[in-house]
Amino acid sequence: MATTREELEVFLWEGKDKRGKVLKGERSARNQTLIRAELRKQGITPSRVRKKPKPLFGSGGKTIKPRDIAIFTRQLATMLNAGIPLVQAFGIIASAAENPRLQKLINTIRIDVESGATLSESLAKHPAYFDELYVNLVDSGESAGVLDQVLDNIATYKERIESIKGKIKKALFYPATVIGVAILVTAILLVFVIPQFEAIFQSFGGDLPAFTQLIVSLSESLQKTGWLYLIIIVGGIFGLIALKKRNRSFAHFLDRASLKIPVIGAVLEKAALSRFARTLATTFAAGVPLVDALKTVAGATGNVVYGDATMQIRDDVATGHQMQLAMQQTGLFPPMVVQMTAIGEEAGSLDAMLLKVADFYEEEVNNTVDALSSLLEPFIIILVGVIVGSIVVAMYLPIFKMAAVM
Repeated sequence: MATTREELEVFLWEGKDKRGKVLKGERSARNQTLIRAELRKQGITPSRVRKKPKPLFGSGGKTIKPRDIAIFTRQLATMLNAGIPLVQAFGIIASAAENPRLQKLINTIRIDVESGATLSESLAKHPAYFDELYVNLVDSGESAGVLDQVLDNIATYKERIESIKGKIKKALFYPATVIGVAILVTAILLVFVIPQFEAIFQSFGGDLPAFTQLIVSLSESLQKTGWLYLIIIVGGIFGLIALKKRNRSFAHFLDRASLKIPVIGAVLEKAALSRFARTLATTFAAGVPLVDALKTVAGATGNVVYGDATMQIRDDVATGHQMQLAMQQTGLFPPMVVQMTAIGEEAGSLDAMLLKVADFYEEEVNNTVDALSSLLEPFIIILVGVIVGSIVVAMYLPIFKMAAVM
């Protein structure tokens, strides 16, 4: 079973059904014999089966994204709910998949299930696409005989999480773009425009005003060692990313600092709260014990600060504390979240209350990100105006000085 993924091949086939109608398509299997056997089971007499030619360029398809997995989960849940057998559902979804990589992944799982493995065991072989949370929930659904309901919950969960991720990227992309445009405009002026003025200034003779000399020196430095600045900036960015992945203390510091950034910090905080609430509600509703659910939630909040706080809550709950009290002790959860959790605990509907919390904060993220564009537009105009205006003033100061002397 360990080599199933490597042995799987995609085949193109042609054949005739019982009415003599010519059919064709493609399937994934270990060899042509299995393809022919599957077609005969469906009443199709194969006339030709051959390996699908590999693309001349590229690796045979786009990367499988989390959104693709969310769509696949929704399709599988819908088909199981309609009474379609699991293996047949995989075949239908695979045949409709446009991404060859996704099609191959689905067919690999289908073959594992056909061989007698459970769905959760088959999914666990592909941790790059199905994380521990996904596999555990599917395992719970299989054990309880409610796989279609659990998959429906997982699909909803992943769709909401991907939506939140998209909103966060939008919130971070906009200011990053503003800063990038400002840097690019400044670099163009310093490298290409300032040298033209510098040649004129040299013909004037005399000393340049201090501000003009500063801009000219900066231009000369950028022309000589601009590549070094670029290496330092790019290297610094990749260095920070690598250090964050390897050093949890540094990651905690960065995530805590990010929560204090004006406007952006509010978006990140609300996103972390919504992911905490939705992940916990989904796992708890699937029958996962609260202590185990909290352990899973800790890695799904998307923020190390809230991840560490969740583990602290887990330890307190494991020793007998009420969850709402444990949440309050962290100092990270707003009173509304704590109170909703307390009501859910007392009423025995913790998952329902947490879903309401998640819906509320997801809506808050949407509203904040939409408002962010309006807030940043004046800032963009002012920032670019100050940069360009400062350089223009610096270039015209020697001319004004010369006119005053004359």
